[in-house]
Amino acid sequence: MITKLGLIVKYPGLALAFVSSCCFAFSGPMAKYLIAAGLAPIEAVWTRMAGAGVLMVVVLALVKPRALRIPRSRLPFFAMYAIVAVAAVQSLYFVAITRLPVGIALLLEFMAPVMVVLWVRFVRRVRLARAAFAGAITAVVGLAIVVEAWQGLRLDALGLLLGLLAGACCAGYFLMSDSFGDDVDPLGLIGWGLIGSAVILVPFARPWNIPWDAFTRTVTPSAGAHTLPVLGAYLWMVLIATVVAYILGVNAVRRLTAAVGATVASLEVIGGAVVAWALVGETLGVFQIVGGLIVLTGALLAQTATEQRPEPSTKPSPDDLEQPVGVV
Repeated sequence: MITKLGLIVKYPGLALAFVSSCCFAFSGPMAKYLIAAGLAPIEAVWTRMAGAGVLMVVVLALVKPRALRIPRSRLPFFAMYAIVAVAAVQSLYFVAITRLPVGIALLLEFMAPVMVVLWVRFVRRVRLARAAFAGAITAVVGLAIVVEAWQGLRLDALGLLLGLLAGACCAGYFLMSDSFGDDVDPLGLIGWGLIGSAVILVPFARPWNIPWDAFTRTVTPSAGAHTLPVLGAYLWMVLIATVVAYILGVNAVRRLTAAVGATVASLEVIGGAVVAWALVGETLGVFQIVGGLIVLTGALLAQTATEQRPEPSTKPSPDDLEQPVGVV
């Protein structure tokens, strides 16, 4: 434990990624309160994105207006970021938690580290160490245990699909957060990404039909859950689980790599399960706990493999281009 804490203190990027994952862990449990108050999942997503986006853009306009400038050549990137890295991840995840426990939905979403490995190997055509594929297989085995596949997938099939799609989009979030240059301000990217996602979701969320009086209520999402004011849950979700979480997360990936950032972010699985247990009374069975640990182990193994870099050679050969390298 002392060694791990020392590592976090020593490397600011790891510390940012760790705190970001803890902040993101509150999003699912807090959304449960909005949904229990009468909002549909897509409406909860929209209010989260719109509130956080408006807050960030207004603050940046006052204290750092330069961050809001978008280079014309980067407009397609900003649009894709808003669609995939923000709108799709959050909406798919929020719908998934209506059909699955928060902990399991997070496990499905955090198949993302394995997906990052597969993208690097088969799309970027980078040859990876065997440990990367061993990690991927381990994670899949862990996922099979989580869903108790031998029982014929007792969990909701649509919820499982939505969770995995959220994982694919989450992988895109890490890859895109790692790929933009110095001509893009991370804060501006997040602010416009949140606003863009809210605009994209307007036809689906129909904000004019949202039951706004729900924010004046106090609800209990389920038996054994704590009772909280819906407005309080919403503000916590906007400020901590969105604004702070995204700012820390993007800056962490910029300091690290998509691979390492995705791995540390996997701690959100544990954090989300703990918060869901403490606030909304959700518990995981033995198979879910054991399988979850195996999934995280596989993700860690796969991402560790991508950090291996080839030794420099005075006589490079064509094969050198296919040696294990870090995700960039």
